[in-house]
Amino acid sequence: MRYLLFLIPALLAAQTYDIVLQGGRVMDPESGLDAVRSVGIAGDKIVAISTDVLRGKVEVDANGLVIAPGFIDPHAHGQTSENYRYKAMDGVTTALELEVGVSPVSEWYTARAGKALVNFGASAGHIPARMAVMKDTGEYLPRDSAMNRGATPEEQRAILAGVQKGLDEGALGMGLGLAYVPTATHEEVLALFYAAAKWKRPVFVHMRDAGTAAPGIFESLQEVITDAAAAGTPLHIVHITSMAQGKTPQALRVIEGARARGLDVTTEAYPYVAGQSSLESALFDPGWQAKQGASYSDLLWVATGERLNKESFERYRKQGGRVVIFQNTEETVRTALAHPLVMIGSDGRMVDGKGHPRGAGTYARVLGKYVREDKALSLMDAIRKCSLMPAQRLEAVTPQMRQKGRLKVGADADISVFDPNRVLDKATFENPGQYSEGFRYVIVNGTFVVREGRLQEGVSPGQGIRAQ
Repeated sequence: MRYLLFLIPALLAAQTYDIVLQGGRVMDPESGLDAVRSVGIAGDKIVAISTDVLRGKVEVDANGLVIAPGFIDPHAHGQTSENYRYKAMDGVTTALELEVGVSPVSEWYTARAGKALVNFGASAGHIPARMAVMKDTGEYLPRDSAMNRGATPEEQRAILAGVQKGLDEGALGMGLGLAYVPTATHEEVLALFYAAAKWKRPVFVHMRDAGTAAPGIFESLQEVITDAAAAGTPLHIVHITSMAQGKTPQALRVIEGARARGLDVTTEAYPYVAGQSSLESALFDPGWQAKQGASYSDLLWVATGERLNKESFERYRKQGGRVVIFQNTEETVRTALAHPLVMIGSDGRMVDGKGHPRGAGTYARVLGKYVREDKALSLMDAIRKCSLMPAQRLEAVTPQMRQKGRLKVGADADISVFDPNRVLDKATFENPGQYSEGFRYVIVNGTFVVREGRLQEGVSPGQGIRAQ
């Protein structure tokens, strides 16, 4: 036995790997490993992590760089080739549409198979199913019938059937955007939780009301936590800071309490003081100022970059389009990012280079601003929140996620290699379509998608992440 143990390092050093990341700072949030190592990749797997110099067909000098698990974005709305490029340049190897979700599910996966730069996946979306059944004219979010009127019993059955079909086809959970469908009754919503429970899939929910005004964040939390407890459904609450705003510490205390009493509840945040949505959506129905804790001047029209007033608000609301809403503080953002229960999700969506900077720079911003500059959290904690925690949220749903979010022998070769002294988001509210800097190499399933800081053309190694 001692002889075999003596031979193992020599055997590893003698093997020729497809790719070797040589002498970088390997950081694995699952084991806690934080040390200089070389990483050997064969095919789409990590097969060696060694203190010795390894030999590979392709060798990367990773001296001074961090070698981390590829980041997993659980809240990635932009599921297009344009958005996947921004993701790759931001260290993301898996982008998941879990809040709004998709419908029909099988067609969505088929459309991306063999064509994606990064891994992809989605929930069965209540919003798109409701829009289809109720013939809403909105493009992405409801803008008329699905938000303005209640669904008939027949329509409710059809919506539920559409969501259940998506779950049957391998959706990673159920996407539920209650703020966008205010006419959905509490009874309807509870039925949806019961449906998700049959498949033992999480519900990814955008709660009914944000802010501190009545009914506010606490009644919204109580609704979904009660439904999850009654149905026995895992619950994930999206973007807790944009919902709770100044009450974020109290909202996190509620989630802590629910978890301490055995409920499976998780949450996420993005590293920006502003959110984004569609101006024609229910979020901006009369009374929005009190609910959102904002005024006209806190809104930025994405298409032009202008701040709104009453006249322009009414004009653009009739037209429809995306608006950024400034409603938070840096203190709230830092509090959430540092909280041990909060994972990172971008909530990003870019269209022709326009959108919110979170669509391009979320993960670089966490590492550059909140780790290196503000020291709001440690580098290992940040990596855990960007990789292992989203993987753990889904590993009970799909075995694929058990091999992601980790940097260990046998794990998938989804890897982000970055310069901790230079990684930085470049995207701004005025010019969001700018790639992050500092991610030197990004590998998806053993294939470079970013090499020496540049996107690689003609590769599409991304795979669909699907529930069994």
